[in-house]
Amino acid sequence: MPLILNIETSENICSVALSKNNEIIAIKESSEEHSHSKLITVFIDELFKNSKYKITDLDAVAVTKGPGSYTGLRIGVSTAKGLCYGLNIPLIAIGTLNALANAINKLKITENYLICPIIDARRMEVYSAIFDKNLNIIEDVSANILTEQSYQNYLNTNKVIFVGSGCEKFNAILNNKNAQFNQNIKPSATNMVELSTKKFENKEFENLAYFEPYYLKDFIAIKSKNKIF
Repeated sequence: MPLILNIETSENICSVALSKNNEIIAIKESSEEHSHSKLITVFIDELFKNSKYKITDLDAVAVTKGPGSYTGLRIGVSTAKGLCYGLNIPLIAIGTLNALANAINKLKITENYLICPIIDARRMEVYSAIFDKNLNIIEDVSANILTEQSYQNYLNTNKVIFVGSGCEKFNAILNNKNAQFNQNIKPSATNMVELSTKKFENKEFENLAYFEPYYLKDFIAIKSKNKIF
């Protein structure tokens, strides 16, 4: 099974994990703000110092591709691409929302549900997607402005588990018995492991020369409730 370095820098947390055979060998992460550039290479070095593997043993590098923080994504992707170029190994890209959905999937909840990862953008804006419990995509990644009516077409007929940094502000305005919020799960390289291993096995690799982070900033305008004139 492949030895993969997983890198997550899409939000405030800088997280790197070494995995093999779908198991986490070592992990380093920090929630210190604006620390990605100073910590990421240090963390990677420490991973290998504390394991029996050398960096030259890597079979691939996986990185979250976005959406998320512009600066964080740039740092993560540039680090991953540099390693792949230097070691002549493939690059694997994992959607930030896919990784968050996988964190819920790993909880092995028995009842039927949908998963909606929501990443805080600013004000009432979020990036989101909808997955079923098998991580099949139901609604693709989009940028949205949260209102009391957001996701009602799903909530009217399904239990929906919301996860991610946008949970707090959505929970504050939503009143629906089918909504469940998991605010404890944070972005982490550990959420990527099963996804990156599967992509390696399927040879779903990125073009090193042309791959760029997925920046998404296209919010939908909504009509204000307040009369301006």
